[in-house]
Amino acid sequence: MTNRRRFLAISAAALAFPAALSAKPIHTWTGTALGARATLRLQHPDAKAISARVAAEISRLEDIFSLYRTDSALSQLNRTGHLQMAPFEMLECLSIVSAVYRASGGRFDPTIQPLWAVYAEASAKGLPPKDSNLRKAQALTGWQSITFDSSGITMQPGMALTLNGIAQGYIADRVAGLLQAEGLTNILIDTGEFRALGPQPDGTAWPVKLAAGGEVPLEARALATSAPLGTTFDEAATVGHILDPRTGRPSRTNWREITVSADSAALADALSTAACLYPSRAEIEGCIAHFKGARLEASTAL
Repeated sequence: MTNRRRFLAISAAALAFPAALSAKPIHTWTGTALGARATLRLQHPDAKAISARVAAEISRLEDIFSLYRTDSALSQLNRTGHLQMAPFEMLECLSIVSAVYRASGGRFDPTIQPLWAVYAEASAKGLPPKDSNLRKAQALTGWQSITFDSSGITMQPGMALTLNGIAQGYIADRVAGLLQAEGLTNILIDTGEFRALGPQPDGTAWPVKLAAGGEVPLEARALATSAPLGTTFDEAATVGHILDPRTGRPSRTNWREITVSADSAALADALSTAACLYPSRAEIEGCIAHFKGARLEASTAL
């Protein structure tokens, strides 16, 4: 399996406070978050303590959303098919999933995890997946089979969820809220999806450069980019990781990258993922139009 994108780098800058503190050096925290290198840059009298609280919050959210932590809430749900007293954060995330699922005509569907597992297992062996395995996995997909409320989450036996198409954005939103609660402004957070609170310290928007070229000015807004071939299952890098739940196959569209902005990074993340399964820009814009303030910023064809 090849990965051409740096999905999980995390950085934040908060540089606006009284002039008397302007000479204080920038504190840099580095660590691991969501399985990748993470960086937090702060210029603030309590930067070290704030960085520790951010790191703790990211780890707490990983305990909810991670597929790789065996004791995470998501792993428990996938293992047993039921999660009692589910964390508020997971329920909130699933509510966003439901909205994007409906708006995208079922294109955004986190129940594709069994399909993803079939492709990943075959990729590890250097082989294409067997049709019989794909049929079995697709029979276990379908968001309509998921029920959730304050009492818990339930799904059919054998089903499994992946929230990789929304959790990075959701975590960016949560980190943004934490930093804002600390009294920080002029913040840009990058978890692979971007979340800006305020402009740069000089008052101009954050210039977020796109891998396919160009840039999007970002201020008090979120931005997410999805690339159908950003991660691939074959050596030729032609079998992409964004799977169509309606067919059980990877995206067949001709998009190199699609970038969406919205009020929240979670929503932008989910919409950019769903957009990769549409054949035309007009259809993408039709889906995005269901969400006030969301917009298609860029669509780059192969």
